[in-house]
Amino acid sequence: MKKIFAMALMILTALMTGCGGEESAGNGRLSVMLQSNIVSLDSAQATDSASFEVIADCIDGLMQLDADGKAIPALAQNYDVSEDGKTYTFHLREAKWANGDEVTAEDFIFAWRRHCVESSKYAYIMGSTVACIKNADAVIRKEIDAENLGVYAIDSKTLVVELDAPVSFFPSLMCFPAFYPINENFYNSLEKNTYGTSPETFLSNGAFKLADYVPGAANIQLVRNDSYWDAARVELSNLQYQVVSSSDNALTAFKNKTLNLAVINGNQVVNVKNDAELSKNLQTIPTGLLNYLSFNQDYKNNHGGALANANLRLAISNAIDRESLVDNYVMNGSQATYTAIPLRFAPNAKTGEYFAADQKQFSDVVSFDVEKARGFLEKAKSELGLENFSLELIYANDSGDTVVKVAQAIKSQVEENLPGVTLNLQPMPKAEYLDRVTTNSYDIAITNWAPDYDDPMTFFTLWTTEGSEIAEHWSNADYDKIISDCTTGDLAAQYDERWSAMYDAERILLENAVIAPLYTNAIANLISSNVSGIEFHSVAIERAYKSAKVQ
Repeated sequence: MKKIFAMALMILTALMTGCGGEESAGNGRLSVMLQSNIVSLDSAQATDSASFEVIADCIDGLMQLDADGKAIPALAQNYDVSEDGKTYTFHLREAKWANGDEVTAEDFIFAWRRHCVESSKYAYIMGSTVACIKNADAVIRKEIDAENLGVYAIDSKTLVVELDAPVSFFPSLMCFPAFYPINENFYNSLEKNTYGTSPETFLSNGAFKLADYVPGAANIQLVRNDSYWDAARVELSNLQYQVVSSSDNALTAFKNKTLNLAVINGNQVVNVKNDAELSKNLQTIPTGLLNYLSFNQDYKNNHGGALANANLRLAISNAIDRESLVDNYVMNGSQATYTAIPLRFAPNAKTGEYFAADQKQFSDVVSFDVEKARGFLEKAKSELGLENFSLELIYANDSGDTVVKVAQAIKSQVEENLPGVTLNLQPMPKAEYLDRVTTNSYDIAITNWAPDYDDPMTFFTLWTTEGSEIAEHWSNADYDKIISDCTTGDLAAQYDERWSAMYDAERILLENAVIAPLYTNAIANLISSNVSGIEFHSVAIERAYKSAKVQ
């Protein structure tokens, strides 16, 4: 993945040879763009939306999202919930893996136990901060054996899940790939660490099968899975992914009909809007993805851990002109955001109002205010005994050209508005970037998070002491208690009180500038006029093709 120039040549070759687009318009073939390479097709290792999308193309879970983003049955034909909300019984439909094996309850048990035993990057989602599966935390900490995880089979088609506390959004969690099954016999037949690295080492039960894939490659081919339980719904015979990180190349590929679905940003969006014909193909889709700065507060980092100082973090956050970022650099319909929860996400079940509807509620600590930012900086200088700060800002430069422009803009704004602060840009391939943020080797990172389920807790659990794989090295007992109370404590079943308490947690988070929210992402898609039925979601899986058609 580090061979950037070789990768660029591969992409350009794909664009010139036309392996998609107009050819794909016949025989149910669709060619779509990925903005970055997938990380892994192993659901226990994947951490990015591109990987999750391809996994979801090929594997069904208990539930799936419908066109409106609601959780509906998939491999679970139906389910029952106990009166106390702590036991789910899923009744599986008749379905097969692509090798002819029946999909069974044991396939889910194996996959979920594996997540916990291997302490995979998404293992925490099984535990007390999210799914609350009984004994998950203890299994992850290796205090008890995996057989004690609160999931068991009554028979091959009946899966029972026991929770430590009621989780109102539990069915929607089952749409997320971390909860998908894996065929145990197939997995155990492979050489160690090879699962999901090729078509031969990846087994589907979903709408498509993996036909051509090499880790790090710019092209991925999927074909229709005729043994899929809902095969009558799937019209595409072939789904081709092309990794195209440049918006310029994406627009060129779409014009040349080598892509049916392309994602564009920046000036390309403006150019398309001014083109009478191309503008007919433009669809701007809001998402729930939040882009933000992650501040690493580890004392081992630059200047003896200067970023552990809240005033320095607040200074940087308030020196950034978010409106300028989205208007002049992103330019795809994304919206400046001043909260830790993205816009247009997590509506209140009683009022219908989105959780982050009030973007001014934390304006005292998150804003664009140069005078305020400099005031925070002077406090930081006094507290730290330093006059100058040289900090590293890392980002993945193969995740689209927008992040490159945003990084440059942030550097310019911060250095202009905060005399004495220097941001040293460190672009790197996505794989290296992920390694840096998960091994505590960064000062500031441009990162993002897409919601795994439709509740603010999908974000708030990121910043607990146990947290996720991106470690800001921040810990706050009051914050942790609120999150605990809202997940497994007294507030878990009290809707209004829980909703209010999450705002209290957000206040703590932003007053301490653990992150600097930047913008809520939108996606400017160019879609061929003969393509229909692609579903776009704000949670779990961003795009789905089970109902897609090419005419």
